Amino acid sequence: MDDLRRMPAESVVAVNQCSGNSRGYFEPRVAGAQWSSGAMGNARWTGVRLKDVLDRAGVKAGAVEVRFNGLDEALVPDAPDFMKSIAVDHARDGEVMLAYAMNGEQLPLLNGFPLRLVVPGWFADYWVKMVNDIEVLDRPDTNYWTATAYRIPDTPHANVKPSDTDIKLVPITRMVPRSFITNIKAGDTLKAGAPTLARGIAFGGDAGVARVDFSSDGGKSWQQAELGKDEGKYSFRQWQISFTPATRGEHVLMVRCTSSSGETQPAAPNWNPSGFMRNVIEQTTAVAA
Repeated sequence: MDDLRRMPAESVVAVNQCSGNSRGYFEPRVAGAQWSSGAMGNARWTGVRLKDVLDRAGVKAGAVEVRFNGLDEALVPDAPDFMKSIAVDHARDGEVMLAYAMNGEQLPLLNGFPLRLVVPGWFADYWVKMVNDIEVLDRPDTNYWTATAYRIPDTPHANVKPSDTDIKLVPITRMVPRSFITNIKAGDTLKAGAPTLARGIAFGGDAGVARVDFSSDGGKSWQQAELGKDEGKYSFRQWQISFTPATRGEHVLMVRCTSSSGETQPAAPNWNPSGFMRNVIEQTTAVAA
């Protein structure tokens, strides 16, 4: 750790999101932790570039992947040790980080003290905590968590039908755009005919936020929201918009994010057996009185 702290420090603001975030909303239901949409967070991570560490160690020709292991141990008997690998080119692209600080303070234990891997724009299964071992491989990794687990259908939006079989699977890697209304909950009462402020957060996945659109009529019409401070392409971006519920009764509020790479949240939810990568346009039904 002393050696790492003497190396040039870098910082990035990045979303850390479970690949199964919002799994509890999949229909038909799937096995796994029945998350709502809170299995994510955003922080400023500070540490050293993985590239600099690998360059100092010396990576030989023929390197294929870099594998990471942590100090955590499995709680379930006979479960395989949790390890994850990324391609050597990604490991050396200058964005992947070994972080020892979060939001300007020492990395908390629950967030991976003393050192965690930060892979901006990729799902959290790659963000290995309590890193104590980095291994450069000359062949594709065959460990369970890389070769078998955390895989999605090789289809648009990782979407298949429950009846589909013999599906080609690929590792889940990059995140996709998402957005949420954070100040109005389902069932909240609004005042008909009065201006109302809606606000929330959005992120572009593995790209920045280009725009956020808001609808107060169930998607019949859309208005572009005002974006808050840009903390970098991997960060949450706050947004807000004023709208007026014209009539009494239910109003379906919707928000969608378009990333700087041109990817927009889909109107229909995806489905896959693992409950991964949900990013459908969110809906919140409020009542104007």
